[in-house]
Amino acid sequence: MDLFLIYAIDILSAIAMLALLSVGLAVVFGMMKIINLAHGEFMMLGGYVTILATHRFGVPIWIAMLVLAPLAVGVFGVIVEHLLVRHLYGRMIDTMLATWGLSLAIIGVATMVFGNTTVGISTPLGSIAIGSRQASGYAVFLIALAAGVMLALWALLRFTDFGLRARACMQNAAMADALGMNPDTVYKLTFGLGAALSGLAGAALAPLSGVIPTIGAAYIAKAFITVISGGTAVIAGTLAASGFFGAISQGVTFVATPVYGQVALLLAAVVLIRLLPQGITGRFFKRAI
Repeated sequence: MDLFLIYAIDILSAIAMLALLSVGLAVVFGMMKIINLAHGEFMMLGGYVTILATHRFGVPIWIAMLVLAPLAVGVFGVIVEHLLVRHLYGRMIDTMLATWGLSLAIIGVATMVFGNTTVGISTPLGSIAIGSRQASGYAVFLIALAAGVMLALWALLRFTDFGLRARACMQNAAMADALGMNPDTVYKLTFGLGAALSGLAGAALAPLSGVIPTIGAAYIAKAFITVISGGTAVIAGTLAASGFFGAISQGVTFVATPVYGQVALLLAAVVLIRLLPQGITGRFFKRAI
């Protein structure tokens, strides 16, 4: 029983990590149809904000991770949308090229400022005893954080005026504009929300992997695979794809090695996209958010 609980925590933490990695990208892609190739760099910025705030300014890690990182990256995202992305709506290839250029610029600036070495932060929380075995307390925190983020995002989109306006602009921006909803403002806030969630993910993963200017490349492929496989529904798609891929990857890792786990994730993505080209929520959960 103890071993089963340890395995369950490991699988759920893998699912939680995928969900945190992907939800910011899912908000931007699912609601705005923008492919943000700088998503990994937004995560990197969240990690650096957390480390700098904790090491240099003595900010408690939880405040740096849960407040400062998403706030700083969210504001940065709003600025990026205002100066760059807003001029490229409806031009997907141009948007991809622009955000790719932005990602290269962020990597270059971060390398000049921080150097090309990995910096880290101590993992908060110790281990927790499960019978005669030990499990990571931080893994349990990641599970709770992912669940809280998904629940808060669902409540935001389902019950608030901003959520109503965002969903209206996603379905028919011209009609929403005719009704006085101002899609430009909604898109700006939506892009900022996606950036803030990316910053939160980077901050949460910083204690596990450390941060280096090129770390975004290690995460962006998984995020895109998860978002595309999930389909158009932001929350339901992210949860469904994260659960599917996280369970497969971690399950194969248990019986083989992490390398085989990553290969299994990629093969599962190929098969899923072949069978469900519109994603999981293109076939199931069609009315879900």
